[in-house]
Amino acid sequence: MLEFFQVYLPIVVYILLIILLIVGIILGIRLLNAMDKVDEVLDNMQRKVNSLNGLFSVIDFTTDKISAFSDKVVDVVSGFIGRFTRKKNKKRIEESEEEDYE
Repeated sequence: MLEFFQVYLPIVVYILLIILLIVGIILGIRLLNAMDKVDEVLDNMQRKVNSLNGLFSVIDFTTDKISAFSDKVVDVVSGFIGRFTRKKNKKRIEESEEEDYE
């Protein structure tokens, strides 16, 4: 029985290692093919994104101009409202100072 293990067990182990090596090679080849397909998909997506860069830059430019315009409008309106409130506050302060002197 011991002689059986000494003779046939290394043969079985070598056969299993050969099978494992073959399976590893097959999986490696399939992994390389899958990586090539993923690379093609990423290249395709990159080309499509680059084609939209012009559109995005136009949108960015437009939003910047709209934002600058709205900031100017808000500044003008707030300045206009600020002038009225300052005039009212000056009148109230002058009236309260006149009352204090009387």
